[in-house]
Amino acid sequence: MNVEELVRATLREQAADTESAPADLAGRVLTARRRRRARHLAGAAVTTVLVVAAAVAVPAALDRDGDTVRLASEVSRGRTLTHVDQSPPRDLIAVGEQALAAYSTTRKVEQPNRDEIATRTYSVLDQKTGRYEVDARWAYLTVAPGMRTAAVLERQLPATRIGILDLLTKKVTRWIPMEGLGGGVGALEFSPDGKKLIATTYDKNPDRTFWSKKVPVNNTEEPQPVSSRTGFAIVDVGSGAADWHELPAFKEPEYGMTFGSGQKLLFNDDGTLVYEAVNVAVNASDGEPADKVPARIYRDLRGKEVPAPPKEKYVDRMMAPAGLSPNGELVAGPFAGGLRTTATQVLDPRTGDRVAKLKGQELLVWADDERLIAWDIAAGGNEFENRLVLITIGSDKVVSLSGARTPKDYSPGRWEPIFAKR
Repeated sequence: MNVEELVRATLREQAADTESAPADLAGRVLTARRRRRARHLAGAAVTTVLVVAAAVAVPAALDRDGDTVRLASEVSRGRTLTHVDQSPPRDLIAVGEQALAAYSTTRKVEQPNRDEIATRTYSVLDQKTGRYEVDARWAYLTVAPGMRTAAVLERQLPATRIGILDLLTKKVTRWIPMEGLGGGVGALEFSPDGKKLIATTYDKNPDRTFWSKKVPVNNTEEPQPVSSRTGFAIVDVGSGAADWHELPAFKEPEYGMTFGSGQKLLFNDDGTLVYEAVNVAVNASDGEPADKVPARIYRDLRGKEVPAPPKEKYVDRMMAPAGLSPNGELVAGPFAGGLRTTATQVLDPRTGDRVAKLKGQELLVWADDERLIAWDIAAGGNEFENRLVLITIGSDKVVSLSGARTPKDYSPGRWEPIFAKR
């Protein structure tokens, strides 16, 4: 990737969050790229629109049938819950198979040596009340399918143990030791079936930026991260057994740089492989243009690079986190708008060709096979004042799910959603 290609790629990332081009776009290119760094599909012939009435009331807290306790996320099943007046959300948001299980806000905490630590605070769905409550104990939190269990890391990263958190009692039921495995854990994700965790390990806090590595940004200087990934462990949630494998951070081959990605590792669509988002297309083949092949690497569960599964060849979880549709027939595509309009797209997983153009800025998660939850600009807002919306393939209708986020980074009104199957 040469400098010109890097700038073009960064401009594409900026466009993915932009409804109209700001006057100082060029001067904000590298800043926009850093903003995206932290974050750690329905053909055109489809015409049927699935209509679900949006419910604005909070579901019943608990529904008891004898000794059976139904979670708030279960009581709301089959209902679309929206709260367009709330940002950050206070009450449960849910559509189709997906619910907003939690969200995080981030602030920068300056250290005595001028390093900075990006510190997350999580608000987690209380399954008794259907409301989000702050749980400030954790540096990292991820939620399992079913929204009954979360995996957590304590405040000092990298962590030497993983907590299994009961989301009904809010208590850690057990700790899985990780001491001695690649330094410690800095990021987690459940497998699609919730039976395994992938724990990315580091020798330094991955949320820390270092003043010793400062660079000039917009007439000032800012500390920068360093590549500190050591590998990953596949953890069996039931037994606690952890299988660790060494895997340093991916480096762009020409310049040896990571640009902040190539760090956190994820499971692929069925949990049989490891997915790594990187910053340069390394998988173009058979004469395909490099910009058509997503910037990612697939590996087996021991870290060996393998070809992308046929249906996941065009999955790009950096630009379109929704990935493959539940039925495997479509892939969420990247931003497809222009300088003054927002749009997204869904692709044919076999060819990577567009099969439908949709509303929205960024496709976050599939609610079902025809509907997606996305970010989009709020009416009258600027490029970063976006809210959660529901978009349907084959329809121009957009249903707002939340209020708009504030555009200011590292502020309480700038929140990142965590979705889980309910």
